[in-house]
Amino acid sequence: QVQLVESGGGLVQPGGSLRLSCAASGLTFELYAMRWYRQVPGKERELVAGISSFGVTNYRDSVKGRYTISRDNVKNTMYLQMNSLKPEDTATYYCNAMNGVREYWGQGTQVTVSS
Repeated sequence: QVQLVESGGGLVQPGGSLRLSCAASGLTFELYAMRWYRQVPGKERELVAGISSFGVTNYRDSVKGRYTISRDNVKNTMYLQMNSLKPEDTATYYCNAMNGVREYWGQGTQVTVSS
């Protein structure tokens, strides 16, 4: 059974930092492209950042220079380092794994940026 478990969310002041983790099990992690999405109520889920099985990364424009996605294929874990957080970064953040045939989602972790 495939599981993606996010952690690291919470409440942080504007300008602060958080590090999200996504621990994967039940799949051959190194063969999957991994992504972080986020969603706020009433809006569509949006892609935040992705990292291929080869380690190639991409980011949405609004987080470039502030967020860093990474993966550890030994620990089967993906990370999202979020710096200089803004109130508009507030959302539920979801982990996604995809290999072109199968796709899996985590349950989400809440990030709230507020003073």
